[in-house]
Amino acid sequence: MEMQQVKMESNGMAVASLVLGICGIVLGLIPFIGWFLLPAWILAIVFGAVGLKKGQSKGMCWTGLILGIGTFIYKFGFWILVAIGSSSGSV
Repeated sequence: MEMQQVKMESNGMAVASLVLGICGIVLGLIPFIGWFLLPAWILAIVFGAVGLKKGQSKGMCWTGLILGIGTFIYKFGFWILVAIGSSSGSV
């Protein structure tokens, strides 16, 4: 009897990217608490890119990647606009 080995392909990086991206965007909208998730945003971007390179689920990889980048831009963009607004205050 011959046993066949079935190679199960995992989408670990894709799932991790998606979960971190969702957690990052949801909790990133909460003022002051969102900054504690900076590593989650970065890891969502990294895991999404690595998952795409490994040929994992493209939908989950792209979603996690976009959510990580979007949250990153949102949080830093907000503080850049606050700095610009405060420096051009009227006297």
